[in-house]
Amino acid sequence: MNRIIHLSLALMVFSLVSHGHHDVDHPHDHHDPKAAIKIQRNVDDFAIELYKILAARSHEENLVFSPCSIFMLLSVLLLGTDSNTHAEILNGLGFNLTHIQEDEIHQGLHELLHVLTHSEKDYKLDIGQALFLKEGIQPLQTFLDKIKELYEAEIQTTKFQEPKAAEKQINDYIKKKTHGKIAELVKDLDPETVFVLTNYIYFRGNWKTPFDPAFTREEDFFVDHNTTVKVQMMHRTGWFYYYFDEQLSCTVLKIDYNGTATTFFVLPDPGKERELDANLSVESLKKWANNVHRATASVSIPKFSISATYSLKEPLSQLGITEIFTDHADLTGVTGQPLKLSKVTHKAVLTVNETGAEAAGATAVEFIPLSMPITITFNRPFLLFIEHQNVTLFMGKLINPTQQ
Repeated sequence: MNRIIHLSLALMVFSLVSHGHHDVDHPHDHHDPKAAIKIQRNVDDFAIELYKILAARSHEENLVFSPCSIFMLLSVLLLGTDSNTHAEILNGLGFNLTHIQEDEIHQGLHELLHVLTHSEKDYKLDIGQALFLKEGIQPLQTFLDKIKELYEAEIQTTKFQEPKAAEKQINDYIKKKTHGKIAELVKDLDPETVFVLTNYIYFRGNWKTPFDPAFTREEDFFVDHNTTVKVQMMHRTGWFYYYFDEQLSCTVLKIDYNGTATTFFVLPDPGKERELDANLSVESLKKWANNVHRATASVSIPKFSISATYSLKEPLSQLGITEIFTDHADLTGVTGQPLKLSKVTHKAVLTVNETGAEAAGATAVEFIPLSMPITITFNRPFLLFIEHQNVTLFMGKLINPTQQ
């Protein structure tokens, strides 16, 4: 009988609020940025594939997840799997070992951790892994060494035979790492659980040019033909980067944060939402990034805070990752004993507002032409992508801003 592992992805958030000063990380030396570039395409392909699967299943609900976080956690599992279980994960992540060696995959993700993890006064990005191990279970030293060395994973001993205490330990850890944004990631733990592997990501950034809260006002948001809700709509007239994609019938707006992160807001033309979802690709993202041009615009975007929790067993099976959940799972690289995965949980929270609290008094003055600028109003369902160093941190679809 296979033992049970619970695999959890703890996820947070991009929240445009500043909470005091943070120390700037010291730059990491002796790293090869090319290693990260080799795997970026895989992360982006995985992001689009998983988005399509989740969007098809989400019906009329808001969608938000971190492809980067899920990708990283599955890559950690590669270190503990073998045979067909291992091959399925590699394939699900889009890797072909005739084109890239396995150590290059882990080296690329190791480098990505260093490239992404960043902290300064009004910009913060934390990503990390933690392994919670049942008391008395001794993982193979090679597995422990690799997850520490390559993924900087923290390892904690946990009394899974006392499920409530174990849940509290794990949830408290994730709550702390996500600055209180994710309070309950795991629940209903099985007392037979052997380990819980978690990944967390936390992002907080301030717009380079904030919206002035004085111009935020209540307006209509058209969820669908039958549903209209009231939202707090932010407004700013000034210089923006935007592009109209005639092929996909959507308007793309790019807004930068302080630092190097960017959000793309994508507004499909009325009636074109499903068409956009179906035809979305990495090429679409590249085309948008290359074609947005700087011009004046009058932009309106709703303030919102949304969260979503997913059981990823079914979505991952649609990507061909199935055996790890069965009695045929080969996770012998973890403990040398038979194990199987019982569930994968992913939770994300996303908050968008005018500015960071510290920057509220520092509204930039912009000079714009006297001619009337184009108007771009996000008052119906739209997509958004948060990128940092060309890696997709978060993807989402806002269908109803009032739906928590």
